Amino acid sequence: MKRTKRWSGLILACCFYIVASAQSDSMNFTLQKCIETAIRNNLTIKQTEWQMRTGKVTMDEAKANLLPYVSGNISHGMNRGRNIDPFTNSYVNQQITFANYGLNGSMILWNAGSNRNALTASREAYEAGRMDVQQAKENITINVILAYLQVVNNEEQLLQATRQTDVTRQQLKRLDILNNGGAIAPATYYDMKGQLASDEINELNIRGALESSKLVLAELMNVPYSSSIQLAPVEINSLPEKAEEHLQQVYDAASKQLAVIKAADLRIASAQAGYRSALGQRLPSLYVSTGLGTNYSSAASTAQLVSSTDVPTSDYVTVNGNKLPVFTTQRTYNDSKINYINQFTNNFNSSLSVGIRVPILNGGQARGRIELSKIDIERANFQALTTRNQLQQQIEQAILNKSLAYDKLAKLTQQVNDFTASFKAAEIRFSAGVGSIVEYVIAKNNLDRANSNLIAARYEYLVRNKIMDYYLGRPLF
Repeated sequence: MKRTKRWSGLILACCFYIVASAQSDSMNFTLQKCIETAIRNNLTIKQTEWQMRTGKVTMDEAKANLLPYVSGNISHGMNRGRNIDPFTNSYVNQQITFANYGLNGSMILWNAGSNRNALTASREAYEAGRMDVQQAKENITINVILAYLQVVNNEEQLLQATRQTDVTRQQLKRLDILNNGGAIAPATYYDMKGQLASDEINELNIRGALESSKLVLAELMNVPYSSSIQLAPVEINSLPEKAEEHLQQVYDAASKQLAVIKAADLRIASAQAGYRSALGQRLPSLYVSTGLGTNYSSAASTAQLVSSTDVPTSDYVTVNGNKLPVFTTQRTYNDSKINYINQFTNNFNSSLSVGIRVPILNGGQARGRIELSKIDIERANFQALTTRNQLQQQIEQAILNKSLAYDKLAKLTQQVNDFTASFKAAEIRFSAGVGSIVEYVIAKNNLDRANSNLIAARYEYLVRNKIMDYYLGRPLF
């Protein structure tokens, strides 16, 4: 019994370890895993993919319009009383079962390119939908990178705040001993205690910001939020040097490779093809039609000759004054039903025709389509122009932000070096008892604030470089 309990406990412990390991692995994310998860789960991407698939169906329908239209019909029925025999087209007064079979086809030979232009319009619209999907993926990639870097930035900020709190806590322990021995003024001790509370509050605020940034990242990935999410660190020890980007250079590169620009141009081409298709609907169209058919009737029968005899009639002819009777041949027939297979073969018929369909009055539909297609062209052109203007403005802002971020990083780096030297001097003076608590707290706060700003500036400069890489078509990770 003891051995059984021992094995049961061991198995249960192994199960808990496996579950805990699986949960731990599922909460560990690299930047690439975050992006892949977001692309797989993001609602916006799903919606654009559904729209693209709808465009694919529309394009397939436009392709099918170029193919012949073929339909078949089969009907079986029964008539009672006086009706028309479908076999003889004569009236009969009996119950008849009948069947009709038909196969019909038609094809437009020429309609001024209306169908072909409609296919072109739907194809360009489908390609624009594909570009929309790509753009949605690029947008979510950028957003995930920014959210990921924000989380890593807050983690480093929290680490820095924890170090600041530890330094203050160590000083407070030293002052606690001196205060108990009456070696310092009580105000010095309580000032340091208040500084520790300020540092702990700052650490608490940063911890809240960290969890909020994790929540934003979880929302982008469309996964449940968990405070145990762990992100792989980002190496930012070697930040790229400042590079002079020119607006026209970046704009030319972005306009050639960004999906949003390609989608706008494709929609212009789609609208223009739609206009040509609408124009074609006002012209005549040439078509060919063909058909095959047969039928069956239960009343269909055939007469077979059984015998023939000569019988006198009431008529006569006079020969030499003598009346001679007139004979006629009387034939006897045996009616028999025509079987199903024979009727199917015997009644087979076919047709072929060529015609021209001329639109004369169709309630203004053709004219309305033309006007709507003109509006579509205007809309597509304006949207493309607006998209390019917005892109240029965004690039101008990105170049400015990157330049400012670099200059800010350089200034803060120098500031941290200066405040580090100032804090070391103040710490030595304070530890030696020749410096005041006010001098020490001011120097420490200046250094803490500068370190925090420097961390934020490093990540900001990294973000600005990633945005510029996006416009230039460089790998983002």
